[in-house]
Amino acid sequence: MEKYEHEYGADQIQVLEGLEAVRKRPGMYIGSTSIRGLHHLVYEIVDNGVDEALAGYCTEINVVIEEGNVISVTDNGRGIPVEIHPKTKISTAETVYTVLHAGGKFGGDSGYKVSGGLHGVGASVVNALSNWTEVTIKRDGGLYQMYFEKGKTIKKLERIGDATGTGTKVRFLADDTIFESLNYEYEVLEKRFREIAFLTKGLKITIEDKREEEPKKAEFCYEGGLNSFVEYLNKNKEKLHKNPIYIEKDGEVPVEIAIQYTSSYSENIYTFVNNINTIEGGTHLEGFKRALTKVFNDYARSHNILKEKDSNLQGEDIREGITAVVSVKVKEPQFEGQTKTKLGNSEVTGVVQSMVNEALSTFLEENPNVAKAILEKCISASRAREAARKARELVRKKSNLETSTLPGKLADCSSKNPDECEVYIVEGDSAGGSAKQGRDRKFQAILPLWGKMLNVEKARADKIYGNDKLNPVIIAVGGGIGADFDITKIRYGKVIIMADADVDGAHIRTLLLTFFFRYMRPLIENGNVYLAQPPLYKLAKKGMKDIYCYTDEDLEKSFEELEEKGIPRDSVSIQRYKGLGEMNPEQLWETTMDPEKRTLIKVTMDDAIKADEIFTLLMGDEVEPRREFIQQNAKYVKNLDI
Repeated sequence: MEKYEHEYGADQIQVLEGLEAVRKRPGMYIGSTSIRGLHHLVYEIVDNGVDEALAGYCTEINVVIEEGNVISVTDNGRGIPVEIHPKTKISTAETVYTVLHAGGKFGGDSGYKVSGGLHGVGASVVNALSNWTEVTIKRDGGLYQMYFEKGKTIKKLERIGDATGTGTKVRFLADDTIFESLNYEYEVLEKRFREIAFLTKGLKITIEDKREEEPKKAEFCYEGGLNSFVEYLNKNKEKLHKNPIYIEKDGEVPVEIAIQYTSSYSENIYTFVNNINTIEGGTHLEGFKRALTKVFNDYARSHNILKEKDSNLQGEDIREGITAVVSVKVKEPQFEGQTKTKLGNSEVTGVVQSMVNEALSTFLEENPNVAKAILEKCISASRAREAARKARELVRKKSNLETSTLPGKLADCSSKNPDECEVYIVEGDSAGGSAKQGRDRKFQAILPLWGKMLNVEKARADKIYGNDKLNPVIIAVGGGIGADFDITKIRYGKVIIMADADVDGAHIRTLLLTFFFRYMRPLIENGNVYLAQPPLYKLAKKGMKDIYCYTDEDLEKSFEELEEKGIPRDSVSIQRYKGLGEMNPEQLWETTMDPEKRTLIKVTMDDAIKADEIFTLLMGDEVEPRREFIQQNAKYVKNLDI
């Protein structure tokens, strides 16, 4: 990687304000004090090494989770400057770790061309929220070290010896009085570092977990950059062309893009700015989509694939089955909000659009077979979209005509306030009957379903609108589906899937979740989807109140508690529920539907990439990856017959 030739010394470290309130309001700086905020501490330190890599100086970052949940991050970048800072009158390294908004990433005369650490709060916030922090620096032929406790300097920076090379090593123990847990999840960190390695071509990142008897270790380095990323995302999908389409251009706004089409019907575009995952997109995504639509339509017209009488292909037609990663480097990115999830720099739209127009047009002309395969899929998608539009209009007319009765066998609630209303999607007529009788009619609606529903992973939208199992769900939930889905129009604040606790029930839950993920994704992102948790067992004895157990662990614990009260196990009858229909309305209400007693699991989507991978793996066309997944994970399965 080309080095950014610029001074990186004390004069480049600019101080904006002091380090007050971080410990009092940690959520303002790292989002939360949950496990997510804990992981954020690691990302902040690693990002400093990544910024050195983006500047062309760092080639390796090593992360170790030591015993006791101590984190160690080592990079071979330039090392934090050690000289006295002209403004703070203390060492520059200490300034970086004790003064909020002190960093080499502000303004035109900074130490970095581009940076993910936009706000310069990383190092100082990690220091403030840790029990202790130890920083070791190799720079200018010397080995330097400093030590802090809860953000306070205990040992000022001092030279402790000589050293060859350069770099920074940071060790810290997060403050257990601030965070809910200090137990880092290795898989979460591993996923993030793999992503960073994809986005930073040639950077080697290793992560090692030394907390268990058998340490875990992974190493990531991808010379292919985004090509490797797209190949990884599509590893379980059928590809329309073997190699990704790769676009790269340096300049004032460096852009790197990789594109590969698959036979799937979903669209997966991931965007990044300075390695920050912009999950809400922004101007770089807008430029990419505009160019994609124009280039394919122009090619189809110029090669007579689209006739004069044919309408242009729409963007959604051209993006069906696409997997793409768009990464831009912006010197002074403007993000919407502290969460950095949407890029706002208007000039980036034109840069990306122009670059994709030129590079993709050239690629299609030089690879007519690939162009033909993609356009055949686009035209097929266009026809399906038109069929879906007609089906959608029928559904809309039907729903407008039947607003008094609503779809299928839905038993609606009396309240019309979505904030207090909830709908149970229930497997089977028998369970649906019990649920209807046991519910609170004011705020609980019941929609019974029967039989296996459509696997939307293998179907286009036109098949979905005409499906007798999914139509009732679409109409009942409200808000539409796909690109038309409007979260503000949903009729229920909670959409609760209530299926039997057996293999068939698990299949139905998976089919419904696949549908929500692909066609009503905001419903999951907004936290409106839940899974009901019916009990597995009932313990009964004359003169004793019935005891319901939701897991095998609950069952064992209940038996132990009864024995402590002098009630032997063999005197208690145990009923194993095979399905929801075995419970009468009162039991179903008491165990599964009463807001005061029930247990609901909220379905979340923290990681869209992982979610897409799992849905493709479990519900897609490729059999071999699914077989491998089952073989690898069979040993972890519990209660297979439930």
